[in-house]
Amino acid sequence: MGVVTDRRRVVRVREGARAARPDTLAVEEPLMVRLVGPGDLVSRARPLGAVPVGGVVPVGGAALPDGVLPGARPAGSTLTVTMRTPGDDFDLVAGWLVSEGAVTAREDIAGMRLCPDEDNTVEVALAPGVEAPRQRAFATTSACGVCGSDTVVEVRAALRWPVARDAVTVGADVIAALPDLLRERQRAFDRTGGLHAAGLFTADGDPLYVREDVGRHNAVDKVVGAALRDGALPAAGTVLQVSGRASFELVQKAARAGIPVLSAISAPSTLAVDLAEECGLTLLGFVRGDSMNVYTRADRLR
Repeated sequence: MGVVTDRRRVVRVREGARAARPDTLAVEEPLMVRLVGPGDLVSRARPLGAVPVGGVVPVGGAALPDGVLPGARPAGSTLTVTMRTPGDDFDLVAGWLVSEGAVTAREDIAGMRLCPDEDNTVEVALAPGVEAPRQRAFATTSACGVCGSDTVVEVRAALRWPVARDAVTVGADVIAALPDLLRERQRAFDRTGGLHAAGLFTADGDPLYVREDVGRHNAVDKVVGAALRDGALPAAGTVLQVSGRASFELVQKAARAGIPVLSAISAPSTLAVDLAEECGLTLLGFVRGDSMNVYTRADRLR
């Protein structure tokens, strides 16, 4: 677990008076995700060891030497660099791979490890036969990620799990309660006021996974990655609650994880609504108190 918060000195101005005081800020650091081959993860003097995703045995069932992972191609490729809040980095990488359409099950990832030679670097090996996602020509930011990387039709056509067929219904009272349930679990936000959050809930409002990050898309990737590593995808019959607005990319991430309902505290974008409509995903915005807007598939709200 990395350092999530840090202290900085500030000058606070209130009613014309100034006072020096410490302030707690959310940490933002880069994370490099590197695709590696088996020979790149041999144990070193201080081995961190390979970390199987969800305790998965390497494909083929035979144990490999400590620190060696199978199935990575091509070796040494940098898949992405994202700005994130440290912590839950394996969840973040796993969820990002789901969002990129590269993996759909925990067995698709042979293993991950923190690079012992470079800070803020996760090395990941994919199982044999699993294709790496296409490389980006630019870094992902914590602000909005790689927005609109695919068209609406392309996203819908590539879905492994058609969320339009999900027969789940959710009570309006359950949706109305989700922002507060999410907020109650934002421990780092309590100290900083500077982190987004995403939470996956059952249709009855029971929390399954909650994650925080400076980036909205990172928080969602961490939630999706945690579900993948637990073998809980597709996340049928669930609701994804996010602390900010609903963008095209967040709808894409929810749909690729098999999540049928996305609820946001703020507004969706036009492209987010278009994608939700195309995929058959229920999209809600301005969920505040007992009020909400249902933009698509209102038949799931009861």
